[in-house]
Amino acid sequence: MLEAFFLEAPDGGQRYCLFHGSTAAPRALLLYVHPFAEELNKTRRMAALQSRLLAESGVSVLQIDLKGCGDSSGDFGDASWQDWLDDIEAARQWLVARFPDAPLWLWGLRAGCLLASAAARAEPGWSGQLWWQPPASGKLLAQQWLRLKAAGEMLGGGGSAAKGAMEQLRQQLAVGEAVEIAGYICAASLILGLDAATLHSPGPQPLIWLELSRDAEAPALTPVATKQVETWRAAGMPIAAEAVTGPAFWATTEIEEAPMLLQATMRLLLEALA
Repeated sequence: MLEAFFLEAPDGGQRYCLFHGSTAAPRALLLYVHPFAEELNKTRRMAALQSRLLAESGVSVLQIDLKGCGDSSGDFGDASWQDWLDDIEAARQWLVARFPDAPLWLWGLRAGCLLASAAARAEPGWSGQLWWQPPASGKLLAQQWLRLKAAGEMLGGGGSAAKGAMEQLRQQLAVGEAVEIAGYICAASLILGLDAATLHSPGPQPLIWLELSRDAEAPALTPVATKQVETWRAAGMPIAAEAVTGPAFWATTEIEEAPMLLQATMRLLLEALA
Protein backbone atom coordinates (compact mmCIF):
# COMPACT_ATOMS: atom_id res chain seq x y z
CA MET A 1 0.00 0.00 0.00
CA LEU A 2 1.52 3.29 -1.15
CA GLU A 3 0.05 6.54 0.11
CA ALA A 4 1.23 10.01 -0.96
CA PHE A 5 0.15 13.05 1.03
CA PHE A 6 1.23 16.44 2.36
CA LEU A 7 1.88 16.73 6.09
CA GLU A 8 1.32 20.07 7.77
CA ALA A 9 4.60 21.29 9.21
CA PRO A 10 5.16 23.35 12.37
CA ASP A 11 5.89 26.45 10.26
CA GLY A 12 2.56 26.13 8.47
CA GLY A 13 4.10 24.71 5.29
CA GLN A 14 3.45 21.38 3.61
CA ARG A 15 5.86 18.44 3.62
CA TYR A 16 5.52 15.84 0.91
CA CYS A 17 5.37 12.29 2.30
CA LEU A 18 5.23 8.77 0.91
CA PHE A 19 3.95 6.05 3.20
CA HIS A 20 4.85 2.48 2.28
CA GLY A 21 2.35 0.54 4.34
CA SER A 22 2.32 -3.17 5.07
CA THR A 23 -0.84 -5.07 4.22
CA ALA A 24 -1.42 -6.10 7.86
CA ALA A 25 -0.77 -4.24 11.11
CA PRO A 26 2.91 -3.22 10.95
CA ARG A 27 5.40 -5.06 13.13
CA ALA A 28 7.43 -1.83 13.20
CA LEU A 29 7.59 1.64 11.63
CA LEU A 30 10.56 3.39 10.06
CA LEU A 31 10.87 7.11 9.42
CA TYR A 32 13.36 7.72 6.62
CA VAL A 33 15.53 10.86 6.87
CA HIS A 34 17.13 11.68 3.54
CA PRO A 35 20.65 13.06 2.89
CA PHE A 36 21.75 16.61 2.07
CA ALA A 37 21.03 18.63 -1.09
CA GLU A 38 21.74 16.82 -4.38
CA GLU A 39 22.36 13.54 -2.55
CA LEU A 40 18.60 13.36 -2.03
CA ASN A 41 18.01 13.03 -5.77
CA LYS A 42 20.80 10.47 -6.19
CA THR A 43 19.41 8.24 -3.47
CA ARG A 44 15.66 8.25 -4.10
CA ARG A 45 15.75 4.94 -5.96
CA MET A 46 17.61 3.08 -3.22
CA ALA A 47 15.29 4.51 -0.56
CA ALA A 48 12.26 3.43 -2.58
CA LEU A 49 13.60 -0.07 -3.20
CA GLN A 50 14.34 -0.60 0.47
CA SER A 51 10.99 0.82 1.55
CA ARG A 52 9.11 -1.56 -0.73
CA LEU A 53 11.04 -4.57 0.55
CA LEU A 54 10.40 -3.57 4.14
CA ALA A 55 6.67 -3.02 3.56
CA GLU A 56 6.42 -6.48 2.01
CA SER A 57 7.97 -7.89 5.20
CA GLY A 58 5.52 -6.11 7.49
CA VAL A 59 7.60 -3.02 8.30
CA SER A 60 5.94 0.23 7.20
CA VAL A 61 8.08 3.17 6.10
CA LEU A 62 7.34 6.89 5.99
CA GLN A 63 9.50 8.97 3.67
CA ILE A 64 9.39 12.74 4.12
CA ASP A 65 10.89 15.52 2.01
CA LEU A 66 12.20 18.02 4.55
CA LYS A 67 11.57 21.75 4.26
CA GLY A 68 12.79 23.16 0.95
CA CYS A 69 13.62 19.69 -0.40
CA GLY A 70 12.00 17.65 -3.14
CA ASP A 71 8.28 18.30 -3.42
CA SER A 72 7.87 19.98 -0.04
CA SER A 73 7.04 23.65 0.36
CA GLY A 74 9.63 26.33 0.99
CA ASP A 75 12.95 27.10 -0.61
CA PHE A 76 16.10 25.20 0.28
CA GLY A 77 17.71 28.53 1.13
CA ASP A 78 15.07 29.21 3.79
CA ALA A 79 15.57 25.95 5.68
CA SER A 80 17.49 25.69 8.94
CA TRP A 81 18.82 22.62 10.72
CA GLN A 82 16.15 23.14 13.40
CA ASP A 83 13.43 23.30 10.74
CA TRP A 84 14.45 19.83 9.61
CA LEU A 85 14.41 18.49 13.17
CA ASP A 86 10.94 19.99 13.60
CA ASP A 87 9.81 18.20 10.43
CA ILE A 88 11.06 14.89 11.81
CA GLU A 89 9.10 15.45 15.01
CA ALA A 90 5.95 16.27 13.01
CA ALA A 91 6.38 13.02 11.06
CA ARG A 92 6.90 11.09 14.30
CA GLN A 93 3.67 12.47 15.70
CA TRP A 94 1.80 11.45 12.54
CA LEU A 95 3.10 7.89 12.83
CA VAL A 96 2.34 7.63 16.56
CA ALA A 97 -1.20 8.93 16.07
CA ARG A 98 -1.86 6.39 13.33
CA PHE A 99 -0.04 3.38 14.82
CA PRO A 100 0.30 3.97 18.57
CA ASP A 101 1.42 0.44 19.43
CA ALA A 102 4.10 -0.24 16.78
CA PRO A 103 7.83 0.16 17.56
CA LEU A 104 9.14 3.30 15.88
CA TRP A 105 12.60 3.45 14.30
CA LEU A 106 14.62 6.17 12.60
CA TRP A 107 16.44 5.41 9.33
CA GLY A 108 19.02 7.93 8.16
CA LEU A 109 21.34 8.16 5.18
CA ARG A 110 24.52 10.26 5.32
CA ALA A 111 23.51 13.66 6.79
CA GLY A 112 20.17 12.04 7.58
CA CYS A 113 22.00 9.94 10.20
CA LEU A 114 23.05 13.13 12.00
CA LEU A 115 19.47 14.38 11.97
CA ALA A 116 18.16 11.00 13.10
CA SER A 117 20.69 10.88 15.93
CA ALA A 118 19.70 14.36 17.12
CA ALA A 119 15.99 13.50 16.89
CA ALA A 120 16.48 10.30 18.89
CA ARG A 121 18.36 12.20 21.57
CA ALA A 122 15.60 14.80 21.85
CA GLU A 123 12.68 12.36 21.93
CA PRO A 124 12.89 9.15 24.00
CA GLY A 125 10.01 7.48 22.17
CA TRP A 126 12.13 5.97 19.39
CA SER A 127 12.75 2.22 19.55
CA GLY A 128 15.92 2.02 17.45
CA GLN A 129 17.92 3.47 14.60
CA LEU A 130 19.21 2.34 11.21
CA TRP A 131 22.14 4.28 9.76
CA TRP A 132 23.34 4.06 6.18
CA GLN A 133 26.85 5.44 5.69
CA PRO A 134 26.89 7.76 8.70
CA PRO A 135 29.52 10.52 8.43
CA ALA A 136 32.25 10.88 11.02
CA SER A 137 30.80 14.27 11.91
CA GLY A 138 28.67 17.07 10.54
CA LYS A 139 31.77 19.25 10.44
CA LEU A 140 33.29 16.92 7.85
CA LEU A 141 30.23 17.15 5.58
CA ALA A 142 30.03 20.93 6.00
CA GLN A 143 33.69 21.26 5.06
CA GLN A 144 33.15 19.13 1.96
CA TRP A 145 30.33 21.41 0.82
CA LEU A 146 32.25 24.59 1.56
CA ARG A 147 35.23 23.24 -0.38
CA LEU A 148 32.99 22.91 -3.44
CA LYS A 149 32.29 26.63 -3.21
CA ALA A 150 35.94 27.47 -2.58
CA ALA A 151 37.03 25.33 -5.53
CA GLY A 152 34.62 27.20 -7.80
CA GLU A 153 36.08 30.52 -6.73
CA MET A 154 39.60 29.23 -7.30
CA LEU A 155 38.75 28.21 -10.87
CA GLY A 156 36.91 31.44 -11.54
CA GLY A 157 39.41 33.92 -10.18
CA GLY A 158 42.80 32.32 -10.03
CA GLY A 159 45.17 32.35 -7.11
CA SER A 160 44.16 35.76 -5.75
CA ALA A 161 40.50 34.73 -5.52
CA ALA A 162 41.40 31.35 -4.08
CA LYS A 163 43.46 32.75 -1.22
CA GLY A 164 41.51 32.56 1.96
CA ALA A 165 38.35 31.32 0.19
CA MET A 166 37.41 28.96 3.02
CA GLU A 167 38.06 31.63 5.64
CA GLN A 168 35.90 34.08 3.73
CA LEU A 169 33.05 31.58 3.57
CA ARG A 170 33.34 30.95 7.29
CA GLN A 171 33.19 34.70 7.94
CA GLN A 172 30.05 35.01 5.80
CA LEU A 173 28.36 32.24 7.74
CA ALA A 174 29.44 33.70 11.08
CA VAL A 175 27.55 36.93 10.35
CA GLY A 176 24.48 35.06 9.09
CA GLU A 177 25.00 35.38 5.33
CA ALA A 178 23.75 32.62 3.05
CA VAL A 179 26.14 30.97 0.60
CA GLU A 180 25.49 29.34 -2.77
CA ILE A 181 27.05 25.92 -3.16
CA ALA A 182 26.65 23.69 -6.22
CA GLY A 183 23.47 25.50 -7.20
CA TYR A 184 21.93 25.42 -3.71
CA ILE A 185 21.42 28.55 -1.61
CA CYS A 186 22.29 27.47 1.93
CA ALA A 187 21.27 29.56 4.93
CA ALA A 188 23.93 30.13 7.54
CA SER A 189 21.70 28.44 10.13
CA LEU A 190 21.60 25.29 7.99
CA ILE A 191 25.34 25.03 7.33
CA LEU A 192 26.23 25.93 10.92
CA GLY A 193 23.72 23.38 12.19
CA LEU A 194 25.26 20.71 9.99
CA ASP A 195 28.74 21.81 11.07
CA ALA A 196 27.86 21.36 14.75
CA ALA A 197 26.03 18.03 14.34
CA THR A 198 27.49 14.84 15.80
CA LEU A 199 26.49 11.21 16.12
CA HIS A 200 25.13 10.74 19.61
CA SER A 201 25.26 7.56 21.64
CA PRO A 202 22.18 5.42 20.90
CA GLY A 203 21.95 4.42 24.54
CA PRO A 204 20.10 1.17 25.26
CA GLN A 205 18.15 1.20 21.98
CA PRO A 206 19.41 -0.99 19.12
CA LEU A 207 21.45 0.59 16.34
CA ILE A 208 22.16 -0.90 12.91
CA TRP A 209 25.23 0.70 11.28
CA LEU A 210 25.82 -0.16 7.62
CA GLU A 211 28.53 1.08 5.26
CA LEU A 212 29.41 0.43 1.63
CA SER A 213 32.82 -0.60 0.36
CA ARG A 214 34.30 -1.02 -3.11
CA ASP A 215 36.25 -4.02 -1.84
CA ALA A 216 34.49 -7.09 -3.21
CA GLU A 217 36.73 -9.54 -1.34
CA ALA A 218 36.70 -8.19 2.21
CA PRO A 219 34.49 -5.12 2.72
CA ALA A 220 35.21 -3.45 6.04
CA LEU A 221 33.99 -0.52 8.07
CA THR A 222 36.10 2.62 7.95
CA PRO A 223 38.61 2.98 10.79
CA VAL A 224 36.60 5.85 12.27
CA ALA A 225 33.42 3.77 12.23
CA THR A 226 35.19 0.75 13.71
CA LYS A 227 36.52 2.81 16.60
CA GLN A 228 33.11 4.35 17.35
CA VAL A 229 31.27 1.04 17.16
CA GLU A 230 33.81 -0.64 19.45
CA THR A 231 33.53 2.19 21.98
CA TRP A 232 29.76 1.97 22.13
CA ARG A 233 29.75 -1.82 22.25
CA ALA A 234 32.23 -1.72 25.14
CA ALA A 235 29.72 0.46 26.96
CA GLY A 236 27.10 -2.28 26.52
CA MET A 237 25.12 -0.74 23.67
CA PRO A 238 23.38 -3.17 21.26
CA ILE A 239 24.95 -2.35 17.90
CA ALA A 240 24.95 -4.43 14.72
CA ALA A 241 27.54 -3.07 12.26
CA GLU A 242 28.61 -4.34 8.86
CA ALA A 243 30.19 -3.22 5.62
CA VAL A 244 28.93 -4.62 2.32
CA THR A 245 30.15 -4.30 -1.22
CA GLY A 246 28.53 -1.64 -3.36
CA PRO A 247 28.87 1.79 -4.98
CA ALA A 248 28.65 5.12 -3.20
CA PHE A 249 25.28 5.65 -4.86
CA TRP A 250 24.71 9.06 -3.25
CA ALA A 251 27.67 10.47 -5.22
CA THR A 252 27.72 8.54 -8.52
CA THR A 253 27.12 10.26 -11.84
CA GLU A 254 24.36 7.84 -12.80
CA ILE A 255 21.67 6.48 -10.50
CA GLU A 256 23.03 3.23 -9.08
CA GLU A 257 21.83 0.46 -6.81
CA ALA A 258 23.52 -1.44 -3.99
CA PRO A 259 21.67 -4.79 -3.73
CA MET A 260 23.87 -6.10 -0.93
CA LEU A 261 22.96 -3.10 1.21
CA LEU A 262 19.28 -3.85 0.70
CA GLN A 263 19.82 -7.47 1.71
CA ALA A 264 21.90 -6.63 4.78
CA THR A 265 19.33 -4.10 5.93
CA MET A 266 16.52 -6.62 5.69
CA ARG A 267 18.46 -9.29 7.53
CA LEU A 268 19.71 -7.13 10.40
CA LEU A 269 16.50 -5.19 10.91
CA LEU A 270 14.28 -8.26 10.94
CA GLU A 271 16.71 -9.90 13.39
CA ALA A 272 16.48 -6.84 15.64
CA LEU A 273 12.67 -6.94 15.51
CA ALA A 274 12.41 -10.69 16.17
